[in-house]
Amino acid sequence: MKKLAFAVSAAILCGCATGAFAQSSGDAAATPAPAAAAPAADAAPASPHTFTANVTLATEYRYRGLMQTNRHPAIQGGFDYAHESGFYVGNWNSNISWLSDSSSQVSAPIEMDFYGGFKNTFALAGLDWNYDVGVLQYYYPGDYPTGFTRPHTTELYGGIGSGPVFLKYSHALTNLFGFNDSKNSFYIDLSANVPLNFWDLTFNAHVGYQKVQHVTDASYTDWKVGLTKDLGKGFSLAVAYIDTNANRSVYTNTSGRYVGRATAWASLTKTF
Repeated sequence: MKKLAFAVSAAILCGCATGAFAQSSGDAAATPAPAAAAPAADAAPASPHTFTANVTLATEYRYRGLMQTNRHPAIQGGFDYAHESGFYVGNWNSNISWLSDSSSQVSAPIEMDFYGGFKNTFALAGLDWNYDVGVLQYYYPGDYPTGFTRPHTTELYGGIGSGPVFLKYSHALTNLFGFNDSKNSFYIDLSANVPLNFWDLTFNAHVGYQKVQHVTDASYTDWKVGLTKDLGKGFSLAVAYIDTNANRSVYTNTSGRYVGRATAWASLTKTF
């Protein structure tokens, strides 16, 4: 099979933030209160529905450690709906170049991710646990030559964690990002996002293993360390060091660039 840069997607799984309710109070007027004051009206109940949107500018798009935009900047964004029961659905999108970088006959400049699932919490052994299960469809609209293995990929995922640590498993029901005969490939990753309690910083760490079924030397490990800063008003800034041990003979694109090379990365995100 031809050298093919392994796909990426952000697969930002729905991390819908709940809004805060503003409260106000006023001083009593300097006049006597009426003898039979009416009781204050009950506050309106909180809605069980949450809608959020996000937009990101990044120095490049990296997914599971591999470059998706050939070291060029990326603009990304999506929409999410969440119900108080834990059900959620969403869409996330990014510009990409890895498909055209792997074949001059391919024109597919956009990645579109569609996902849905259920997340919630429970208590066990004195700890609060959170879990997340769902399905994610990676879709790459574009023009492909006859005989080209389509990169569209469907994964089931499930994860569980406590505190800042989360373990997640993703299983491909289809061929994985254009690799022939790669059904049942899987990705397992462990992440930690630890608040540092100063400057509104969070320490981010991640390690993942991508198993590509039936493709020689295509499996690899990726890792990341970084920081995220809450800038207020829905803005956040992230910086990270990203690296992999992906095999150069498999993960080198047609321009001769190794897509698994180490990099410094940064992004600015606005959440609405």
